[in-house]
Amino acid sequence: MSQRPTVVVIGAGFSGLLTALHLVADPQGPTVRLVERARAFGRGAAYSTGNPDHLLNVRVANMSAYPDDPEHFTRWLATHEGWSSHGGFVTRGVYGDYLQDLLREALENTAAGRLLLEQDEAVDVKRAGEGWRARLALGREIEAQAVVLALGVLRPAPPAAATDALLGSARYVGDPWDPAASLDEGADDVLLTGTGLTMIDAAVTLWRPGRRFWAISRRGLIPRAHAPVAANTPELQATGSPREVLAAVRQASGDGQWRETIDALRPHVRGIWEGWSQAQRQSFLRHLRPWWDVHRHRLAPSVARRVGLLMRSRELVVRAGQIVSLAPNRENIEVTWRPRGGTITRRLTVDAVVNCAGLLGDLDRAREPLLKQLMARGHIRPDPCRLGAEVDRTSRLIGTGGAPEPGLYAVGPLTRGAFWEITSAPDIRTQAAETAQAILGRLRRARAA
Repeated sequence: MSQRPTVVVIGAGFSGLLTALHLVADPQGPTVRLVERARAFGRGAAYSTGNPDHLLNVRVANMSAYPDDPEHFTRWLATHEGWSSHGGFVTRGVYGDYLQDLLREALENTAAGRLLLEQDEAVDVKRAGEGWRARLALGREIEAQAVVLALGVLRPAPPAAATDALLGSARYVGDPWDPAASLDEGADDVLLTGTGLTMIDAAVTLWRPGRRFWAISRRGLIPRAHAPVAANTPELQATGSPREVLAAVRQASGDGQWRETIDALRPHVRGIWEGWSQAQRQSFLRHLRPWWDVHRHRLAPSVARRVGLLMRSRELVVRAGQIVSLAPNRENIEVTWRPRGGTITRRLTVDAVVNCAGLLGDLDRAREPLLKQLMARGHIRPDPCRLGAEVDRTSRLIGTGGAPEPGLYAVGPLTRGAFWEITSAPDIRTQAAETAQAILGRLRRARAA
């Protein structure tokens, strides 16, 4: 066993776990040390929730962990009890159980010492000869031939309009996915900054009788709902510029089948994104991204019905506009915001603010110590669109000199700049398998040299 090379995978959520499983599946593969700062391995933030109202945003039929075995998850469900389906959607907690079962199975069936779980936080990664050295928060260091960053979704940056006084108070929740996040029971009016999937989760989680949520984003768009029943996906050929792809989608959706059209486009999204110039990508992000997000990343029908009820009862009020200031006083928080397209500001008084901004992509604003160290050493750099870190087509991170860093990889949302759709299980599972194969190939070549 001591002759095997070592690969360190930092982060044991979906992307890190799947990468590790693919690596240890090769009998001649490396020793894998899976580093996770949270207590639970295999769940990550998305699947740690026990809230029965937190459902997957993808039907169970497309949630297998393995791209070459699409029925793996449904077979697992058939052999387990204690779960229920809501129109083809199960809770995220059940999916977390599935992932932890995969981890347990790998630990039982893999040679002793090949998959090691390290409950600690990686705070630094630096060059060590031809390999890498990962340093953990407790002071230990691990030598490795390759390192994979699987950090998941980065913690959101605070609202630009928030004062230091607000950010340091108990009336501000900076990360709604923090297990310790909570609101004072007396908070009757709550501002949610953002109107995407994170806002939906926060509203569902924090709701109580008598509480009203105010959600504000630039366009005031909320995620659309999945159809009650899955339909067949048609064939769709969409290529060219963002404008040309949009025209093709509109034409194919002329009979109201926009969900099926978006789903038909999904397998081609990566190729379309890679074929766009930098200017075309920026144009898409500026003009079409919000519309793509709400149509592509949809809600389970039962969740959409719940949100609809909250909006009709005005327990959830969604507005389009810009938050100008968030000023706390002794009793509440004064919110000044400007409606979209308007010039006159409006005022709103709330008892608490929850940051629902969603994905953070700009590495210059990231608070992760590991990313700061890697940037300081020049091992990684922001991608041109500021969606994450720049990687090549094999998920190798690009250093400040413009060349790939040998043996340093990233999987998951951190690589959106290269692949765009890389935030949900069906997309990440493919990348995890491809990245593991790239690492195995590199190690085989090094052994043969």
